[in-house]
Amino acid sequence: MTNLFEKIPNAIEENLPQNLLAQFRLMPREEAYHQIHFPDNIETQKRAASRLKFEELFFIQMHLLQQKNNRRDAVKGFVMDKVGDYVNDFYANYLPFNLTEAQKRVIKEIRADMKTGSQMNRLLQGDVGSGKTIVALMSILIALDNKMQCALMAPTEILATQHFKSLSALTFGMGINIKLLTGSTSAKERKLMLKELAEGTLHIIIGTHALIEDRVQFANLGLVVIDEQHRFGVVQRARMWAKNSLPPHILVMTAIPIPRTLAMTLYGDLDTSVIDEMPPGRREIITRHTTESKRLALFGFIKKEIALGRQVYIVYPLIEESETLDYNNLMAGFNAVEKSFPLPDYKISILHGRMTPENKEFEMQRFKRGETNIMVSTTVIEVGVDVPNASVMVIESAERFGLSQLHQLRGRVGRGAEQSYCILMTGYKLSADARTRMETMVRTNNGFEIAEVDLQLRGPGDLSGTRQSGLLDLKIANLAADQKILQAARHAALEVLENDRLLQKPENKPIANFIEKREKNMVNWGGIS
Repeated sequence: MTNLFEKIPNAIEENLPQNLLAQFRLMPREEAYHQIHFPDNIETQKRAASRLKFEELFFIQMHLLQQKNNRRDAVKGFVMDKVGDYVNDFYANYLPFNLTEAQKRVIKEIRADMKTGSQMNRLLQGDVGSGKTIVALMSILIALDNKMQCALMAPTEILATQHFKSLSALTFGMGINIKLLTGSTSAKERKLMLKELAEGTLHIIIGTHALIEDRVQFANLGLVVIDEQHRFGVVQRARMWAKNSLPPHILVMTAIPIPRTLAMTLYGDLDTSVIDEMPPGRREIITRHTTESKRLALFGFIKKEIALGRQVYIVYPLIEESETLDYNNLMAGFNAVEKSFPLPDYKISILHGRMTPENKEFEMQRFKRGETNIMVSTTVIEVGVDVPNASVMVIESAERFGLSQLHQLRGRVGRGAEQSYCILMTGYKLSADARTRMETMVRTNNGFEIAEVDLQLRGPGDLSGTRQSGLLDLKIANLAADQKILQAARHAALEVLENDRLLQKPENKPIANFIEKREKNMVNWGGIS
């Protein structure tokens, strides 16, 4: 480093304007590079680190906010300004419950986006059970009132099927043509579906990755809703946007609450809506942490719940290194449950990744109809399973699960009127992080609070997936530890662009020069949510 500094004197150009350096008391860039490698003392080393963290986060925010502005200006969208028979009929005659104030607010935000003439790109966050499906349906009905078709894409067949059944039941009698397209759809059904789509007589298509196939063509696709969007790759999503000459409006939904700082970076180019209110009357799930020594007591508790007419999930973890171990682990658990809950008094379903889609659906439907009391499963039931009568979730080897996964699994119960329970079974020896995860789950049902703890424990890398590839390859900043710096950097970037959107003012020349140089080396995935 000494040799490098000697070879390139004065080569580190300043990339922030003087007013920002003064406002945030940041040392000049060249000095920061010297002090981070050869600090005079601990204090100057800290100031150098703060300067470089601010710079890194500031330019990420500039990139995201410029993308957002450019897309709003350049990417035209359908003007959906009519609210007609579909919305009004559903609201007056089919809505099964009163909307919460949070749902009403979010629907207004979506409706405002859809009538601007720019393409909507909105992220809808809502904890498990907060009512995202109704919000998505109301958005779809606005599109139908404006004579447009809609697509809802989900990552798994179980989740796509769940959405199909929910939307079909909610709109039954309204004359809306809804179809489901997955890998299991027969050739005959698929042919008819594709014909109806191309002619415009199929209003809503719900499906998995099958929707992005080239032969799936729409007459007038106006809205795409993507559920659990983090499970889809950037290129996969891009193929949905190309289904129309004018890109459809985009609503991406997640039931995994995203910490504010991570959302600000991962989804900083999207408008965000949050359903931060649960429907009234929904009971909080009681969560308990226990160990193997209490297994007999646990089985006694399960028998009492079944005697009351309730149903139970018992979930085993996936051990990523070995599918065979996963399967053996699950089957050993299944055999133990069978011995403790013998026929004919108890009936048990089993669900795992090796089963065919038909067999999975068969087992799920048996459980939903109440023909079986216990569902022994791997994490395939994490999303898309809605059985209001299930009141107990037992998570085996809970220390193997991340916090967000534990929270998602817990959300499979508590969907009916009865009190529900989540039991976390672990070994006796737990790491400090595993103990924190168990304590957090027992302490709170709030998904956003859980997400913040998860960010602190795991850091942003594991949570971010591959979205905005390259954006989170941070050299010095840490989203979990540097939240205050991130908020200051975003505020500064917003202020700069509000006053000088094209960065043409003389004082902003350092920013413009730096961005120009950097963009020559960047691949732009910016048009994709």
